[in-house]
Amino acid sequence: MIAAFALVTGYILFNRTRFGIYVTGIGSNEEAVRRNGVDTNGVKMKVYVFSGLLAATAGMITSARLASGSSYSGIGFELDVISAVVLGGTNLFGGDGTLLGAFLGTIILAVIGNGLILLQVSPFYEQIIKGVILVIAIIVNRGALLRAFRHSQL
Repeated sequence: MIAAFALVTGYILFNRTRFGIYVTGIGSNEEAVRRNGVDTNGVKMKVYVFSGLLAATAGMITSARLASGSSYSGIGFELDVISAVVLGGTNLFGGDGTLLGAFLGTIILAVIGNGLILLQVSPFYEQIIKGVILVIAIIVNRGALLRAFRHSQL
């Protein structure tokens, strides 16, 4: 329920508001947005504040789910987040990516994780497998970026 709410809210925020369009533009070409009269530093500050609020909310949800508060409860999630975003089609070099793609990448990673648990794969190997998936996704992403660059040179 929380994920569906976050997905719908994020879609509305990034596709239907001026703030979302500015954020997307700054991710693609900050200089062009700045030259169009947008206070890019102010927009980035708002993004950092919003990101901090979302991180605090995620921390509260994790603490409620685990029924304890620990600074170590989020250790290791970084690889999962990066992998999910890259699997969803977001370009690591900036500018490209969709909220729906990131959501689908998260679903794919969750299915892989559950499959590894059902196959009784050791948790130590689970991180290695996710890392290999991330490397493959980066190679595919880089290949698509190079093809797009070559195509634009024609």
